Amino acid sequence: MLIQQNVDGSTFFNRSWTDFKVGFNDSFGNYWLGNDLLSQLTVNCSYKLRFDLQSRNNHNWYYAEYSTFRVLSEVDNYTLQVAEFSGNAGYDAFGHHDGAMFSTKDRDNDQSPVENCALLNAGGFWYSGCGFGIVNGAVGSGLGFHWHLRFLTREPIDLMSSRMWLHCRPQ
Repeated sequence: MLIQQNVDGSTFFNRSWTDFKVGFNDSFGNYWLGNDLLSQLTVNCSYKLRFDLQSRNNHNWYYAEYSTFRVLSEVDNYTLQVAEFSGNAGYDAFGHHDGAMFSTKDRDNDQSPVENCALLNAGGFWYSGCGFGIVNGAVGSGLGFHWHLRFLTREPIDLMSSRMWLHCRPQ
């Protein structure tokens, strides 16, 4: 099941808490399922998460999978639980966000002590600091629209597009 699609790194994901809660899309293919539904699905059943990431530089596709993926309810600010990375996208960029609460431009729940990462990157997301795997960010805003390949060098893949998929995990 498709839960996110960012087709071009525009400011489309620079939205309110309420928008991310219920979900949204446009005629170009940008899409967010909605945090309420995402929480309902993942809290009650076992799912894995897959990212498909297209590089802006060479147009190659990379993927990252997480065998454990759960989003808690709004009472917990849609706290992320993610683990068990595999894939060819290099560094476990999204795993760095494990335990982060969801942040939007109008509701700062990130772990950065100095700024609102959703406002800086022009897109709501789970932020642990403001970098690493930013698939809802906008090109040219803050740290942009990227995925880190390596932790120590902090070499990012500048993204052309991204998709997040939810897959049933066998019990």
